[in-house]
Amino acid sequence: MTQLNLPSYEFRITRRDGKSLIFDAFRRRWVKLNPEEWVRQHFVRYLVEVKQYPANLVAIEHSLQINRQDFRADAVVFSTSGQPLLVLECKAPEVKITQKVFDQIVRYNFQFQVDFLIVTNGLSHFCCKIDKPNLTYEFLQEIPGYDVLIS
Repeated sequence: MTQLNLPSYEFRITRRDGKSLIFDAFRRRWVKLNPEEWVRQHFVRYLVEVKQYPANLVAIEHSLQINRQDFRADAVVFSTSGQPLLVLECKAPEVKITQKVFDQIVRYNFQFQVDFLIVTNGLSHFCCKIDKPNLTYEFLQEIPGYDVLIS
């Protein structure tokens, strides 16, 4: 798999029926290892191990519905009271982060109403803070720690 712009982590990887699988510790099951999953697994580990996000408050492939269509956010981070705080959208390393990618996560945020959005392809990471009262947003220089999300 591609070397990412994230710390290296040890993962449990196996092959079954000719397919590579990675053990997702968050969902506690084996999932198909594709480039997007490789990015997601690294990024959520980064959030937990480096940025101190509580692992039990990170939901992988969190379901949502937009105009009666089902979607899944790659990851949603919650407060201890169950309030969504951050939505993460992961793309494969070869996928450029474009306006279309941001439009996708913004559509998801109509439901979640979080203050922080992150888009990553494992090589480039973009985080923005939403200013709801002023209907603006600001790109942050750094991914915030969990303590910033809850303050």
